[in-house]
Amino acid sequence: MNSEMEGMLDTYLFETNGLLDRLDEMLVDDEKKGDFSTDDINEIFRIMHTIKGSSAMMEFNSLSVIAHRIEDLFFFIRDKGIDFLGDQDKKDLFELMFKSEDYLRGEVEKVENGQPLDENIDHFQKVVDDFLARLKKDETQAEGGAPAADAKDGSSAPAPAADAKADVELPTDESATVFIHIFLEEGVGMENLRAFMIVNALKENGIVFNYYPKDMDTNAEEAKTIISKGFFLAFESLDQANTAEELLKSQPHIKNFEVIDAPKQEPPKPVEAPKPAEASKAAAPEEKKAAPKAAPAAKQPAAAPVSNGPVKQSLISVNLQKLDALNDLVGEIVITESMVTSSPALKELDQESLDKFMKSARQLRKLTDDLQDISMSLRMVSISGVFQKMNRIVRDMKTKLNKDVRLTIIGEDTEVDKTIVDSISDPIMHIVRNSMDHGIEATKEERIAAGKDPQGEIVLSATHTSSEVVISVKDDGYGMDPEKLLDKAEEKGILTKPREAYSKREALGLIMVPGFSTNKQVTEYSGRGVGMDVVRKNVESVGGIISIESEVGEGTTITMKIPLTLAIVDGMKISVGDSVFTIPISNIRQTFKIKDDSDIIRDESGNQMVEQMGEFYPIVRLDRFYNIKGNYEDMKDGILVWVEASDKQCCLYADDLIGSQQVVVKPMPSYLANFNLKEYGINGCTILGDGTISVILDVLGIYNAAIENA
Repeated sequence: MNSEMEGMLDTYLFETNGLLDRLDEMLVDDEKKGDFSTDDINEIFRIMHTIKGSSAMMEFNSLSVIAHRIEDLFFFIRDKGIDFLGDQDKKDLFELMFKSEDYLRGEVEKVENGQPLDENIDHFQKVVDDFLARLKKDETQAEGGAPAADAKDGSSAPAPAADAKADVELPTDESATVFIHIFLEEGVGMENLRAFMIVNALKENGIVFNYYPKDMDTNAEEAKTIISKGFFLAFESLDQANTAEELLKSQPHIKNFEVIDAPKQEPPKPVEAPKPAEASKAAAPEEKKAAPKAAPAAKQPAAAPVSNGPVKQSLISVNLQKLDALNDLVGEIVITESMVTSSPALKELDQESLDKFMKSARQLRKLTDDLQDISMSLRMVSISGVFQKMNRIVRDMKTKLNKDVRLTIIGEDTEVDKTIVDSISDPIMHIVRNSMDHGIEATKEERIAAGKDPQGEIVLSATHTSSEVVISVKDDGYGMDPEKLLDKAEEKGILTKPREAYSKREALGLIMVPGFSTNKQVTEYSGRGVGMDVVRKNVESVGGIISIESEVGEGTTITMKIPLTLAIVDGMKISVGDSVFTIPISNIRQTFKIKDDSDIIRDESGNQMVEQMGEFYPIVRLDRFYNIKGNYEDMKDGILVWVEASDKQCCLYADDLIGSQQVVVKPMPSYLANFNLKEYGINGCTILGDGTISVILDVLGIYNAAIENA
């Protein structure tokens, strides 16, 4: 596949997935209301029309055919009005549309993965066709006459043509010897522009003719005329008409056309004197009939730029790799600017020159900060796309599990880095499924007996601080009993310390241990425990932490704290000997000094611990952990940094606290990949203002290596 086709495929996938997301959102909202709005009917029709056309262009037959069938269905519904459908018809239509969306998504995923598309689409096609046939049958019974319905549906297409030949009102064109009367397929959309494209195709082949309506390209109102009456081509030469007739057979969107001889009423024209009044009277009605059509044409061009022009220029899709390259470049500028302002050569300048330099440097810093903010914002996308998908999951599980649950969404406009949004979609989906399957009570009676609202609730919320976004999934269901979790963990032999040593928070965290499950029966959606370890890994892979709070009988809240971006972080610089490390500030709870050796205690294994706020936390001496010679041996001379990641907490011992600085995260060189540095708490590196390299620490990696796996 060449680069041009790859670009077209990327555009197709981006647009089609966006349309299916919008379709899903509409279907979920409309089903909650129990009805389709007229605007949504029209929009679903347009969505299917777009998917049909773009899929046909890309030669994805299964997608194009199914979208076309659904387009026909909604053309019929749009024509009859949504009130034409009964309550059961609407319920069945919702089910059909959800299945159709799933089918289309499945085919799009095959395109994304380079897999062959489904060639046998007869079964699903028949499902849609049968539903449309059922609606048409209902219409026939309501009207009490099959022939009328058949004519409307286009099943007897020649009939309109025959009637038109007898009663058709031909345009006034004195030079025409023959007309071609053309009808477009039903529901193609933008009929005036479709007709004009056919006109242009014929003219490009050198055919000379006139066309009617004359303003079809500029007057959108003519689309209605073309739908009901078709459009005309007028030819002076029969040869030109014959050539056009052959070309029309290969043009798309034409339902039928017929050749009509022009009325032979021109010969009496030489007798002009006796009939001037009649001619003027005959002309007057024609002018009156033409006038209403001309008026909208004059207005339309003025309105078109307002609705179409700005939209085309307001948004563009940009390859994510280009944004990555831009962020890398901005990061280099930030580093270089810091190196320039920290240069020792500045000490050699006189005070006046130094003041001028620093004034310029401050202006440069302001511009650099603005550039950095803009480049970062380009990668930020709303989390609403992820949240809206949860509506569909809750809707499907409500039906299959027979549970009455509502999903409440808060803060869906919160913005996060695009890479992070892609990474947290699956964890959120898994948690919502667990809440539906295991969290909410099985029956209304059970909830009522517990003094709760018969309808369960899951609250999905997002808020953000200056450096991170906090996403929580809260249900008002059973809640989790720490004692039962400990019983299960003890039974499976996965406790790593005496049972009584586990705090409530640690006990709840057991559900994220691989292989842990409280579910006695495996179901389609079972997962609280079975996949929570994967959820935890996904969240931690983007630098986030996950925590759990639960009260028996009141429900469970699972909270994820995710950095807004992975490219630039606020860090605290610490020194250990001659080395400088950076700890993300989001992981730091507190820094403090040891006042007396008695503040340090040892556990049964001889490891050092320190008490802080009524809890004891293990100490990791970075000098010994990384085998670096530190400046101080006595811990009273150094400093302790109390850090946390997920549900793990410890204190890191360092020589000195240097200060905070916003740093650009750089990946470690590829030749170090075989050393699994992340397992030893090294997450990347950054270049400081003086040109030295500082290693960025991964708190969770240090905890696992130094304490859990010690």
